[in-house]
Amino acid sequence: MKKLIGAFVFYARFALPFSRIGYRRRVRAPLAADFSGQRWVVTGATGGIGRAIALGAAARGATVLALARDKAKLYALARDARGPGRIEAVQVDLSLMRDLRRVAGEIAAQGRVDVLVHNVGVMLHEYGRTDEGAERSFATNLLGHWVLDAALREAGALDARSAIISMSSGGMYGAALALEQLEAGDAATHDGFLAYAQHKRAQVELTKHWNALGPDAPKAWVMHPGWVDTDGVRSSLPGFRKVFGRVLRNADEGADTALWLAAVRPPVGEGIWLDRQRDPEHAFGFTREGADAQALAAWLAERAARA
Repeated sequence: MKKLIGAFVFYARFALPFSRIGYRRRVRAPLAADFSGQRWVVTGATGGIGRAIALGAAARGATVLALARDKAKLYALARDARGPGRIEAVQVDLSLMRDLRRVAGEIAAQGRVDVLVHNVGVMLHEYGRTDEGAERSFATNLLGHWVLDAALREAGALDARSAIISMSSGGMYGAALALEQLEAGDAATHDGFLAYAQHKRAQVELTKHWNALGPDAPKAWVMHPGWVDTDGVRSSLPGFRKVFGRVLRNADEGADTALWLAAVRPPVGEGIWLDRQRDPEHAFGFTREGADAQALAAWLAERAARA
């Protein structure tokens, strides 16, 4: 009953602003942006929001390094690019830290990255571990972001001129960050919904950590796309899609704020961006009681050292 009441309160609070109706109320004009000469890295770029970000950046002149595992989808994405920019396929398993470190070195060897978009995200209801020993959703949604970012910084590919954009989710509004819940130790303690919400809440705190690294570090923003009709929603949340399907956003609407942030680069600070506007990062008081950015960064650094 407690979970049922909580779900009712959550959906009643966010159904309108996160829907396509909310997007159309807040975003009044098409995005005018020129990314000519910029080099982008977009993770999870072959489907949904990531695909729309990659195509949108290339259409505005960027060279986009699209990171994903499926070679066929990567090359299909590259072929679909239109405009003055282009998309380069980079095949990588985003759940494996050795792959991410390798790819980061290859990217850095070719020059600086102007925009890094941590877009990849999965909700896995079945428990599984990578061959490196990490729970798969944690490795993909959070640890991989930390490792890729750190490897690019260490190699000199990210600097004060670079922008980092992380794709969170409105689901983070229902979670207070608990480090012990970021990675389940076994199938009995794994909860796909809970893990996803924790990873997305962690992205908010991780953005604070990155912005505290000093004036020579890249600036970072965290956003969420509203409720978007993606393959992930279709496979992981069929009941949710059945109820809200008619008002879900399309991928371009979900991608809009990421492209806008890269173009405008508003002042950094607390909050999470939605529809080109900064919203509060807490909607319910209990979520303020979680772990902070410093604790999260220390925990991730220790976990990454073992990966």
